[in-house]
Amino acid sequence: MAIDEPAGPALGIALVLHPLPTHGGTMDNKVVQTLARGAVALGLRAVRFNFRGVGASAGAFDGGAGETDDAAFVAEQVRDAHLPFALAGFSFGAFVATKLAERCAQRGSPVDHMALIGLAASRFPATQVPADTLVVHGEADDVVPLSAVLDWARPQALPVTVVPGAGHYFHGQLPLLKSLLTRAWAPAFVLPSS
Repeated sequence: MAIDEPAGPALGIALVLHPLPTHGGTMDNKVVQTLARGAVALGLRAVRFNFRGVGASAGAFDGGAGETDDAAFVAEQVRDAHLPFALAGFSFGAFVATKLAERCAQRGSPVDHMALIGLAASRFPATQVPADTLVVHGEADDVVPLSAVLDWARPQALPVTVVPGAGHYFHGQLPLLKSLLTRAWAPAFVLPSS
């Protein structure tokens, strides 16, 4: 597990979930690190971890069910009842984030903020998410077609931010991705000026 602390007292906690383990996804993925840096810039404690079977983690890939259990366990360990809880995921991690958010809501402790980047909607059955969820997808994503994300978002009337020309891994677009996250979440975490 990696925990990145903000410069001052934490204004919230962000759990950031990584892409598909069977395709080399880890907590050190550059999109995951970008999301964590964006969260830290807003004053949040950013938490990343490897799903089961990745790196030194025990277990084996479980198609999302076990990985949701992993994320729920980590969330229980790092959540603070006095701080907002944000959830971000990339690709498979975004799918797991939808499942974790659903579980948290069912248990009476909903997620306060969400960001889904490159959601693997064509590969995994993502669930409905809160209306204020940030959804970002690359126009030229060759792993998950933009049309699959739009088909998932449409019944929820959920806006999708499309990054023109960007592929699945947002090569050359990471500063923009960080900016999209910080602009979406900033109103909730920026302290009022005195």
